[in-house]
Amino acid sequence: MIAKTMAELEDVLAEELIGLGANNVEIGTRMVSFTGDKALLYKANLHCRTASRILKPIYNFKAETADEVYEAIKLLDWDNYLSLDKTFSIDAVVFSHIFTHSKFVAYKVKDAIADWFVEKYKKRPSVSVSNPDLIFNIHISHNKCTLSLDSSGESLHKRGYRIDQTEAPLSEVLAAGMILKSGWRGESAFLDPMCGSGTILIEAAMIALGIPPGIHRKHFAFEKWADFDGDLFSDIYNEDTGLSELKFPIIGSDISPKAISIAEKNIKNAGLKKYIELSAKPIQQYTEAPAKDGVIITNPPYGERIKVEELDVLYSMIGERLKHVFAGYKAYILSYHKESFEAIGLRHNRRFFLYNGPLECEMREYEIFSGKRNEQPRDSSSSSRPSRKDSYHNERNSREGYRRSMRSEREDRQSTPDSDRPRSNWKSDEPYKRRDDNREPRERKFRDSSSERGPRATNFRDSSSERGPRSGGFRDSSSERGSGARSYRDSSERGPRTRGFGDSSSDREQRPRSYRDSSSEREPRAFKSDNKTYRGGKSIGGRSFDARSKDRPGKPFRESDRDNYSRKDNFKKDGDKRGSSDSRKLNREGIGGKNVLKIRRGPKDKE
Repeated sequence: MIAKTMAELEDVLAEELIGLGANNVEIGTRMVSFTGDKALLYKANLHCRTASRILKPIYNFKAETADEVYEAIKLLDWDNYLSLDKTFSIDAVVFSHIFTHSKFVAYKVKDAIADWFVEKYKKRPSVSVSNPDLIFNIHISHNKCTLSLDSSGESLHKRGYRIDQTEAPLSEVLAAGMILKSGWRGESAFLDPMCGSGTILIEAAMIALGIPPGIHRKHFAFEKWADFDGDLFSDIYNEDTGLSELKFPIIGSDISPKAISIAEKNIKNAGLKKYIELSAKPIQQYTEAPAKDGVIITNPPYGERIKVEELDVLYSMIGERLKHVFAGYKAYILSYHKESFEAIGLRHNRRFFLYNGPLECEMREYEIFSGKRNEQPRDSSSSSRPSRKDSYHNERNSREGYRRSMRSEREDRQSTPDSDRPRSNWKSDEPYKRRDDNREPRERKFRDSSSERGPRATNFRDSSSERGPRSGGFRDSSSERGSGARSYRDSSERGPRTRGFGDSSSDREQRPRSYRDSSSEREPRAFKSDNKTYRGGKSIGGRSFDARSKDRPGKPFRESDRDNYSRKDNFKKDGDKRGSSDSRKLNREGIGGKNVLKIRRGPKDKE
């Protein structure tokens, strides 16, 4: 069988089932599976405080398409579960990338059941959504399908005692789960200073007295099953469970007189009027605790459905009253916003991650004491080894807390621009802080390269008379390299230049390379001002970017360039306007009495 529940209450439900005698209890996501007989099925519906439904699986199969679901459902013998005179409905829950619409799956299951009866009896049973005789639940996880009978009918959180409610009532299942997680079972005073419609107070009284939560329900779905055992259920329903005696008060209050009036009606309908004390007053009016020690469990407004103008002021007042009035108590506060917990101003002992409907909430435990924490005597029981139950609680809370924190960080990164994110140190999570000390800048010392390091082995040297004519930065291969300095040859003594890999003397023709004296033969460089270009003090009109290269001497043409480029059709006379980006200009000038073939390159030719 399968017991459904709210997220993060699976552990509490498992303990309840074990207490009822369930076997093979396994915890899943929002469910607990177990095995047992028919009597356990009836007990689970009647006694489980944190269960929402009890399902009885009848068929397991796999399906990849909706048609496969239809065909699999038709294979069942439906005479064992349904008759023509009964109504039914389908409840579908889908977690799959294959099936994306739960209603469509429910329609397919309904059609399969109806077609099975039509093919056999030429008639079909009716479908009732409001009050069906049988409820079938189809659960699909990826391609795994489970068809179950719903033994509960209406959700088990509908106890039957609530006849009126406030604007934002708390679920009965969540209220019972909060109390059971706190560990309170009636051994001390209980207080809810913001009780609303009284749900937490009623659940606390029923837990302390041992009253089954389903005692006020009018009916369960299993009462209409074909194999229902009325005598067995009557014995379980009327079983004397030995109601406990309530020795400590259960007290509730609220700032709203209307909420107190609604709580009085619900408490009276639950038959607990003599066990619960109510009063209309705000938490600020608590000047003394009703007992020496006790437990406070409350659900203050979050500001979501109930709007509060000064939410931080409210939570700050809660922390102030807890600290100064309720020393010796343990307080459990359920809230939605992290900022609200920070406004309380107290250090919590434990956190319980819960869900209030779609809202991801936390219930924090505060141990209230007078004085400072480090002055309190250490409890020997608290330092003992944690039990298996506490270890499971910590593990569940750690997983849920890690998941929520990672998702919050991911959402913050997506919503915050990179420029607005604070800089942080790589060794810690503290934000980056600029040094504000007035330290004097450290003096930088430079070494004398001539005295300490010796001659520098670079191409940048003093252009003095000691240096010979510049030879393009090529080293003299005939000189020794062990001196650590690069030597240069004069252009007149330099041999033929080689280019590329290998021995150039055997691969290509060698031609001597000549150099001009830039000071004597080079034309004065033009400069541009006010959209006009000047050379030698004379304006030569506006010049384009491509025309600048005309005033500079070109590089000598090498034989290797003939092999790499085909320039036969692209050479033009000097001074012509440049054409395409691949065009080249042929320039023959007399330099040193020799004709040298040169190529000038445009801007697009430079790499």
